[in-house]
Amino acid sequence: MSYYAAVAAARTATRLADLAESQGGLLTRRQAEASGVSPATITRLARSGALDRVAHGVYRFAGAPPPGHQELRAAWLQLAPDTPGWERRPEQGVVSHRSAAALHGLGHLPADNHDFILPGRRQTRRPDVRLHVGRLTDAEWNFLAGLPVTRPSRIAADLLGEREDPAAVAHVVTDAIGAGHDYPSTFAQTLAQHAAQFGLRRGDGVAVLRWLFGLVGDRRTAEWLAEAASPAALSAQSAQ
Repeated sequence: MSYYAAVAAARTATRLADLAESQGGLLTRRQAEASGVSPATITRLARSGALDRVAHGVYRFAGAPPPGHQELRAAWLQLAPDTPGWERRPEQGVVSHRSAAALHGLGHLPADNHDFILPGRRQTRRPDVRLHVGRLTDAEWNFLAGLPVTRPSRIAADLLGEREDPAAVAHVVTDAIGAGHDYPSTFAQTLAQHAAQFGLRRGDGVAVLRWLFGLVGDRRTAEWLAEAASPAALSAQSAQ
């Protein structure tokens, strides 16, 4: 390889490494092309092993250790392959439902598929990706391990809306509260929409929480219910 070719190759490698570093070691073909790397160069790097293909159009930069939840990250990058991760908006996909519970380490529901919430209906060719239609407020999601993910209270509401096993959802709730990831009052506010679904007084989020707690029998539930039923929490719930 000539000196100039070697310099060009080094610059390309640096460019791709910088892009991948901010995305858990992953990058998309379209992102690489947008940064000035030609399709032929990307193909050559993939064939040489400098880029490891982890999903259609998604690569891991060789030398970077596989990130946690690599398959989930790759599926998220595929939702908006032209846009760098740090420029993504919630409208381009937020990890949700079982995938969000697994990312938070809550409950024991298997996350065999990759769940995402988007504001509008979209199609995917991947049988292991489930796209849910919904809108999120700024308080219902945050970043975790570099991925946008719904907060535990929204996870529980979404799971109940999908008719998941209530006992499994109850474990998600108690795990989240016990670890300090979300508040009993926030769960009560978010779950209030499901009260009538379970034969409870419409809009009574505390009753939903009490019922879920009864399915797991955690010794701390009396304390959590008292917090959820405090005057300030009930006032916030009635304002929803």
